[in-house]
Amino acid sequence: MQSSIQAARAYEAATVHRSQRQQEADVFRHATGLLKAARDAGPLPRIRALADNRRLWMTVHDLMRDPQNALPEALRASILSVGLAVQREMENDSPDFDFLISINENFAAGLGEA
Repeated sequence: MQSSIQAARAYEAATVHRSQRQQEADVFRHATGLLKAARDAGPLPRIRALADNRRLWMTVHDLMRDPQNALPEALRASILSVGLAVQREMENDSPDFDFLISINENFAAGLGEA
């Protein structure tokens, strides 16, 4: 229990010094790492990585459809379009992990800028 509390405090301290964009880029990097590790692994790691990536992109989808989102409408529409392509790819019997990894890496890079 004590280690959980220490981990939570360490996380809180680390997030104070990073922007929201940097934290969002880290989420994409984490999902990318799981996809890379699962790409040539057995079915269970692949299922887990795809499930995590699916949750990430469902969250992105929800955020882009939020009327309170301050991003320009055209940018939100473009991100939604990419997200739909990612969702379709993940529904395939044999998803193209390289495609999914590439998309996540591009989003992490874009978020890491500025």
